[in-house]
Amino acid sequence: MSLRSLVLAAAKTLGASLLFSAAAAQAAYFQWETIELPASSGATCGNGTPYRFFVNRTPFTSKTVVMFEGGGACWDQGACKGGTLLDAVNPDGIPANYMTDFNRQAHWGLVTPFTTRINPFQAAQTQSWNIVYLTYCTGDVHTGNKSVIYDNVDPTKPMVYSHKGMVNAQAVAKWMATNLPRPAHLLLTGFSAGGVGSTALYPSFRETINPKKMALLADAGPLFDVPRNATPEQAPSVLLHNKIRDVWGLDGANGLVTQLISKYPGAGSIDNLGSITSGLGKLYPNDRIGYAVAQEDAIFSAFSYQKFFPEIANASSDDQRLSLLNAKWRQEITGWLNMMAPYSNVGYYVPNWRELNHAHCLTIVTFGGTSIAEKNINSVGTFLDNLLDGSGPVMRAFENNRSHTRVLLSDMLADLLAKILPI
Repeated sequence: MSLRSLVLAAAKTLGASLLFSAAAAQAAYFQWETIELPASSGATCGNGTPYRFFVNRTPFTSKTVVMFEGGGACWDQGACKGGTLLDAVNPDGIPANYMTDFNRQAHWGLVTPFTTRINPFQAAQTQSWNIVYLTYCTGDVHTGNKSVIYDNVDPTKPMVYSHKGMVNAQAVAKWMATNLPRPAHLLLTGFSAGGVGSTALYPSFRETINPKKMALLADAGPLFDVPRNATPEQAPSVLLHNKIRDVWGLDGANGLVTQLISKYPGAGSIDNLGSITSGLGKLYPNDRIGYAVAQEDAIFSAFSYQKFFPEIANASSDDQRLSLLNAKWRQEITGWLNMMAPYSNVGYYVPNWRELNHAHCLTIVTFGGTSIAEKNINSVGTFLDNLLDGSGPVMRAFENNRSHTRVLLSDMLADLLAKILPI
């Protein structure tokens, strides 16, 4: 290399370094910024406190990832107060220091690789993007628009609870459209309740922000193929779906189902919440839509069935309960995958199991433990890259071998983390 080339290369490196340092010095870059939405937006947590979400900006790209937070759900006084595994998280609202308080759900951004710049367990290409962490404090998987009074636990102290998840998410989308650059690429993702929310609110973000490219990775929050008039034997989630449609106001005049069907009448059926699964592929043929779930997910299946089937709630042992849950879960996964078949831009990633978090969520903490060895796929990270970088059909990967035998070191490390981490 010539002296001139060396000087030019050094100047370029120094310039980039100075630009990075100057950008890092900006209060809004490379650190979590707390955004509190005004009451006039209609946004609120379930207990009536202000709704806050968090933004971590970079000056180097307009690409943006929006992470919908997960954490249970509720439709009665006890579950909305929180405290157990399946109850709604953040019953006391979202404090301003939510992203830095280790005792909170966000855990310094280490709950998921999508909300860190440098993650000790997992790299992801979105870690260099703008990051929006869409918090969850409404107990309605980000989809509700109804206020309810609950008094079933203590009638002397009725609880007024605002299921306003849809309102919050749509207000975040409007804020982004005004305050962030138009994304060259926008990824909506979320785990558990956030998996449902990122799916159901995808059209709102698509239309409000109008990114140049867009993709979805909905993790462990499947909206199964469940006609409203199905029997529990035909579609076990029907009891859950019909419950939340009422309690969370999905069918109300300003409900999310009403909004979607009014605006996109050919995209799905008003009588089947799961029709949006493939409906997104029909609405946005140039977008890449992806869903991920484990076949032995023991948490979302419990949320879906345990309160509605006495034989599960009253099972004589944990093993019997898990067996009953999994039979219904696998039944519904089959119909769910069949819904996606007509659309090549809709795909799925369905390994059998990982020990971390009882096989619930494939994108929390690490992507390790999610390999499908029989197809030579190392992790759900390969699916993510296919959604963001790929051309042609979106990946469809289903693990047929139900063995728990581990092959990859990353899977073994994830299993070790499962024994250490308090989740």
